[in-house]
Amino acid sequence: MDSHPTIPMLTSREIKVLHLEPTDVCQAACPLCARETDVNFDPSQKHHLTLDQILQHITDEDIRDLDKMFMCGNYGDPAAGRNTLEIYRYFRELNPEITLGMNTNGAIQNTAWWQALGEIFHRQQDYVVFSIDGLEDTNHIYRRGVNWNKLMENARAYIATGARAHWDMLVYGHNEHQVDDCQQIAQDLGFSWFRAKVSRRPYVDGLEFPIGWRLSHRVSRHIRCHALLEHSIYIDAQGRVSPCCWLGSQQQDFINDIQQVAMTWNTPRPYPVCAETCGVDDGDTAFDSQWQREVQIC
Repeated sequence: MDSHPTIPMLTSREIKVLHLEPTDVCQAACPLCARETDVNFDPSQKHHLTLDQILQHITDEDIRDLDKMFMCGNYGDPAAGRNTLEIYRYFRELNPEITLGMNTNGAIQNTAWWQALGEIFHRQQDYVVFSIDGLEDTNHIYRRGVNWNKLMENARAYIATGARAHWDMLVYGHNEHQVDDCQQIAQDLGFSWFRAKVSRRPYVDGLEFPIGWRLSHRVSRHIRCHALLEHSIYIDAQGRVSPCCWLGSQQQDFINDIQQVAMTWNTPRPYPVCAETCGVDDGDTAFDSQWQREVQIC
């Protein structure tokens, strides 16, 4: 059994990976996103994480010691953040060797903004994950409110700077026939990686499970905590700190101390979020084995 003794929250000097949610604003209305499913989320209360809020939790010296900083989050798209470019520039200036990353639907901002981001993301390991769930006739079925033409223009502008991009695809019944075509288009556009997986979230609102694809969902009481292994913490758009984005995924009952859940790991009933995400089965966790297709293009 994987076990953890009583484990305190990581101190700033131990942090190697920093996950930021720069905003809870997004133009999309993906039906399984927390901004659509969390009844306690109020989209009228728009938050934009500031550099000052980040520096309340970590110092410049801590930033110099980081291996990686990436932006994703639970409620917003990083490209919608008012301070996103400023924060990336600050981290790059303090730590030229840091790996920078971002996850986005790609259809926010204009091509000049994406060119500016690409110029910051100039290192080989830097990346932007574009979440693209199909082609022009299907992407909007889940990525509601995402304009295909704007997405493609922004992706091309970013890739044209020489920065690396990943195409991540959620596979449903309505787009499973397009996986190979999506991979080919990703290659044609100059993406570095193509990945596809089945969503672990409940299937609602007309979404259908794809035929011939397996679900990487596993629940186990043997916990291998991803946040502890990579020495990471999460700061949300309101400036709150949590051990990871999964534990910080609710407006209500926001968890800011890993000790709160770690005490359950060696019991018959470990904290459900930990069991579903970091529960070990056949040597892997659901997080480790989430991708059913993972292809490095270049």
